Amino acid sequence: MKDITKKYTNGEVTIIWKPAACIHSTICWKEATGLPQVFDPRVKPWIKPEGDTTENMIAQVNKCPSGALSYIMNTDEPRMAEVEAESIVEVMPDGPLLVFGNITIKDKDGSEVKKNNVTAFCRCGQSGNKPYCDGTHKKVGFVG
Repeated sequence: MKDITKKYTNGEVTIIWKPAACIHSTICWKEATGLPQVFDPRVKPWIKPEGDTTENMIAQVNKCPSGALSYIMNTDEPRMAEVEAESIVEVMPDGPLLVFGNITIKDKDGSEVKKNNVTAFCRCGQSGNKPYCDGTHKKVGFVG
């Protein structure tokens, strides 16, 4: 999958979305957990930053389990939610391996990427964005 980054702004905050990192958890747009007036995958563009307050959108972006959503205040550098906790690994039923906390990922060539908040790793082996989960486990019916 291409490394695409999309940005949506209300003038005060810019929401950044990286589709390749998205695991389609639905946390951002489901009624019980999300802001459907901002995040609506049924329409284009699917992010409407004028749909709620900056504070509510920042709080919602901070809940993104994959880090596909981040934000910048229009006077800041990009940032993800900072985590001050020990690392925790959680196996999602029929889904990815979630690693909570600050981690460094080293690829086969020795390049390092620092991640914080939550990182979702593929368990089904079918992701087009390995080692990260891209939601393919749902399409292939992964059970594990």
